[in-house]
Amino acid sequence: MSLISIVIPVYYNESSLELLARRLDCLSKAHSNHTFEFLFVDDGSGDQSYTVMTRIAAQDSRVRLVKLIRNFGSNIAILAGISQAQGDCVGFIAADLQDPPETLTEMIRLWESGKKVTFAIRKDRSGDPFFTRLFASIFNWLFERLIFHGISANGIGFFLIDRQVADLVVQCQERNSHLIGLILWTGFPYSTVTYDRVEREHGKSRWNFTRKINYFIDTFAAFSYLPLRLASFFGFLFACIGGVYTIILIFLRLIGHTPIIQGWTALMVVLLVISGVQLIILGIIGEYLWRNFDATRKRPLYIIDKQYQATPSLATREKQGS
Repeated sequence: MSLISIVIPVYYNESSLELLARRLDCLSKAHSNHTFEFLFVDDGSGDQSYTVMTRIAAQDSRVRLVKLIRNFGSNIAILAGISQAQGDCVGFIAADLQDPPETLTEMIRLWESGKKVTFAIRKDRSGDPFFTRLFASIFNWLFERLIFHGISANGIGFFLIDRQVADLVVQCQERNSHLIGLILWTGFPYSTVTYDRVEREHGKSRWNFTRKINYFIDTFAAFSYLPLRLASFFGFLFACIGGVYTIILIFLRLIGHTPIIQGWTALMVVLLVISGVQLIILGIIGEYLWRNFDATRKRPLYIIDKQYQATPSLATREKQGS
């Protein structure tokens, strides 16, 4: 009997947790040849999520709770859950029920057949707001073209990974990173399943524009040096243009022709454009430097406030004794 761990990051999800727990229970019954543990990671929720989770855990010894001291972000919350998981494979799914837990059934079967990494791919995003679809399309297009080729344009919703892959991901201890990108970086062959993402019925999304921008920057800074290459390219390009223009002016001066430069406005436009490009380049370099500095400080990725489990589950005891 294998132990399967399912990690669920929780952030203001009090209204969907009990229904999620029931659906996870149905998932476990569909795989009676395995034992399960469900790790709910409270990522600094300000509502009654932890209280609801405690009530669920009191009724189901397979449920383990991890409460982080504050909000560290979904990637770190998932990583915290993976680091605490004891299963032979580890899955992740969101707590808002937009991604159906039943999709994990097929993913577990693929793991049973020897697949160490399985991603769940959305069939479409027709239920999402326009700007969410637009941002996701741009992000996924750039991610596929510039970092990892062959990824679906609709994006990866969740995953299930083997213990070997989970240990490698935890060992990396990367901050400000993209967890799915990190799994792809390990190089293990992966399989995919597709699913229909349903409309949100519980709670309100906390995935605001600022979080999306940070996620976008973190992803490309962690896995691509293209922004730095572009900064070097534009710097070299403008330097060449300035050098050529300087040579032309010197040549005209030597032959006795002094060009009459008119248009103070045009001169200021050129100055402002070049200065703007320089600031952008400095900003790009600064993003990389900040991430390097943040990594060298060796602060913990997350801080656990408390953990809870009503009683050690039979599955966990069997796993520890094997």
